[in-house]
Amino acid sequence: MALHVLDEANRCLGCKKPLCQQGCPIHTNIPEVIRLLKDNHLDDAGRMLFENNPLTTVCSLVCNHENQCEGHCVRNRMPSHDPVHFSIIEDYISTTYANKMTSGPAPKNGMKAAVVGSGPAGLTVAVLLARWGYDITIFDARDKIGGVMRYGIPNYRLPDSVLDDFQYRHLELKGIHVRPNTAIGKTITIDDLFRDGYKSVFIGAGLWKANAMHIKGETLGNVAFGIDYLANSKAFQLGDDIAVIGVGNSAMDCARTAIRNGARHVTCYARRDEKCISASEHEVRYAKLEGVGFRFCKAPVEIRENGIICRDTVKGDDGRFTQVEGSETFYPHTGVIVSVSQGSESTLVKTTTGIETNQRGLLTVNEDGSTTREGVFAGGDAVMGARTVVEAVAIAKKVAESMDSYMKSLPADTAPDPYSDIPVFSTPTSDVLTKQGI
Repeated sequence: MALHVLDEANRCLGCKKPLCQQGCPIHTNIPEVIRLLKDNHLDDAGRMLFENNPLTTVCSLVCNHENQCEGHCVRNRMPSHDPVHFSIIEDYISTTYANKMTSGPAPKNGMKAAVVGSGPAGLTVAVLLARWGYDITIFDARDKIGGVMRYGIPNYRLPDSVLDDFQYRHLELKGIHVRPNTAIGKTITIDDLFRDGYKSVFIGAGLWKANAMHIKGETLGNVAFGIDYLANSKAFQLGDDIAVIGVGNSAMDCARTAIRNGARHVTCYARRDEKCISASEHEVRYAKLEGVGFRFCKAPVEIRENGIICRDTVKGDDGRFTQVEGSETFYPHTGVIVSVSQGSESTLVKTTTGIETNQRGLLTVNEDGSTTREGVFAGGDAVMGARTVVEAVAIAKKVAESMDSYMKSLPADTAPDPYSDIPVFSTPTSDVLTKQGI
């Protein structure tokens, strides 16, 4: 592996104006990282990666490299069209260096901040604020950290061990607290957080509400929504011939997961033509390689226990696709996965005064990530809609800086502790308990 990585690193031309860095949403200094590796300074390269991107071990595996760093590599302009595969280099450096990260938490500055949601945006904000001395608590509705990275990306693309290692090295060792199975907006509200001394709150709760097509049959027992299927695919019994409605990245994840769960036939359906595929070319190629089929210009109008009914669609002069009446065709399938899009949950917003949302239910924020409620900031999918991990990291870095500036601008807390003088109960020692016969 190391030899292969070094061979790949040696292909880097060290451009003075690195297009690869421009193509990276968080502007990773790729040429410098590669130079450090080639000069046998792996630790320095790893430190640079983590300082720029706390989720570098994740991004090295799940980023859309073909459209970002690797897609912008100047070697693409050569006849051989063979870009430097920085994903391989980043994975090797970040994974190797991560094993050496054992330093404890930074000195505390006396202020607390809360992070709602442990997806890519929430984890980035938490790590950065902890680096700057804030006492951080992460609240997540699920039992493990990671958000969409754990429950929305299949294990074959992003192993759980990567996130487990992140929790140990970046959260536990850094003194960041995690409260699992705690959905803010139900028993605990944002008002409660401010009552308990948190100076600022970041909302990165993600999009966990599946959007329905609102066609007949979506409630049947052989149907699953994509976000629910990816969260625990083994829980669904959909048979061996599955239809996936949608052609985005989540739909590809559903299709490829179904293949791994034993489905013999998986077919993706799209309302428009092949040009409408929003999934990355990389994911589509692998889906086809693994046997996933595609049917285009098919609009589902009804789901049945043994398949789906679709109408043909045609593209008009205005570029819009319309359904052809009378073209209904039945396609037999044992199960159906609806993977068209996701929306935001509204519980948190409904229980918090002063926070506004747009027509899509996404949080309204200013350029610095602040919401319409003072002290509350937001980022990630809850603001932008479904985006990539690295895009969430990029936004979260800017929001963390805004939260830091905001909390530093607050007046010092001089209120005395009303219980500072109460007596402290002393637990009896084992010797005392023994003498008492306990």
